[in-house]
Amino acid sequence: VDTSRILIKIAASWEGIRAARILESQGIHCNLTLVFSFAQARACAEASSYLISPFVGRILDWYKANHPEGDFEREKDPGVKSVKAIYDYFKSHGFSTIVMGASFRNIDEITALAGCDRLTISPALLDELAGVDTPLVRQLSPATDVVPQDKALTEHDFRWQMNEDRMASEKLSEGIRQFALDQEELESLLSHLAN
Repeated sequence: VDTSRILIKIAASWEGIRAARILESQGIHCNLTLVFSFAQARACAEASSYLISPFVGRILDWYKANHPEGDFEREKDPGVKSVKAIYDYFKSHGFSTIVMGASFRNIDEITALAGCDRLTISPALLDELAGVDTPLVRQLSPATDVVPQDKALTEHDFRWQMNEDRMASEKLSEGIRQFALDQEELESLLSHLAN
């Protein structure tokens, strides 16, 4: 298969990001997923990853569960704020990594990120958006001036920043565990087909 038709989905752990760097250097594009922190996003861009998937709704879910008294409407939504910061950093530093917001919980999150490189939106939310009459206004725009990139994030810095970000650490671990369960289920289904 031509490598231009391949996109490998890898969890954005330090090890996953290192694997993506190798694959990308061989011309195999990667989608670094389960991105919950700026450190993960930055390390992915520095590894020349083709695409990242920051999980807007899962970030919001964590904050709502851990800070039930919080106000997370529209611009205060921590998932939206995370993607905006990542997008602005990538564009202002000249990274070509595509930012694809994912895991939306409502159309306000989607409209707040209008202009992002890509958004993956569920059919139910697409239907809800289709019923809205107000114009969709671009919220994110590429930087006009590119500033020099910072010194690359080291493994030590990455791990420390992840350690300091309880939400990102918990959500990444939870996502990897779920991927492992999904893989076991898929392997079980496939083994029954082979027999």
